Amino acid sequence: MREKIIVALDVDTENEAMRLVESLANYTGAFKVGLQLYNNTGPGIIKKIVDAGAKVFLDLKFHDIPNTAARAAEAVVGLGSFMFNVHASGGINMMKAVVQASHARAEKAGFLPPLLIGVTVLTSMSEQELHDEVGASRSMQEQVVHLASLCQKAGLDGVVASAREIPWIRRACGESFLIVTPGIRPAWAATDDQTRIVTPKDALSAGADYLVIGRPLTAAADPGDAARRLLAEIEEESA
Repeated sequence: MREKIIVALDVDTENEAMRLVESLANYTGAFKVGLQLYNNTGPGIIKKIVDAGAKVFLDLKFHDIPNTAARAAEAVVGLGSFMFNVHASGGINMMKAVVQASHARAEKAGFLPPLLIGVTVLTSMSEQELHDEVGASRSMQEQVVHLASLCQKAGLDGVVASAREIPWIRRACGESFLIVTPGIRPAWAATDDQTRIVTPKDALSAGADYLVIGRPLTAAADPGDAARRLLAEIEEESA
């Protein structure tokens, strides 16, 4: 079960990140490096984590014109992450360019390409914000399914989406399409700034392939103990 858990390293320094890696490596399948840590420490942090024996999900959410996004993908393919993502709202041409560039770069270097995941609608966003601020005419369900389908057509391996949208995505994209689920909060944790949140049990029951969990573990007084509580909750609920 721990292989399904990705811990979000949303911290500022290499020392903070590596302390969390050391504390949580036995309780998780991978660590997420996002914009906060990447921009503060640089790409070398990925190698540090990989050299420590852990996997990395690189969460930079590329969103640009196809050529720029493709060149960015080439730049990160060799860093050692097992998965990275793009914004699906960048469009199918951008996503196809990223797939082609990352696969070509990996083939040239002689290793398997990272998994490519598309971000549908951020889990911090409500349906009202999707309509009133983003200007989407579709419902949340329709927008998520539309973007997930675009990701699949572009050749991506899966999507980042709220667990609440998993049944819709499964119907549209099938069982083999990966779904990475953020906005996970154990029953004992605060919701923070997430809107479309679910418990680990709900996400796994819905069919999530990976659960991204941050502050309930990383901001805990004892991250290792919090991770043990999380796994106990999952195992108890799965029994």
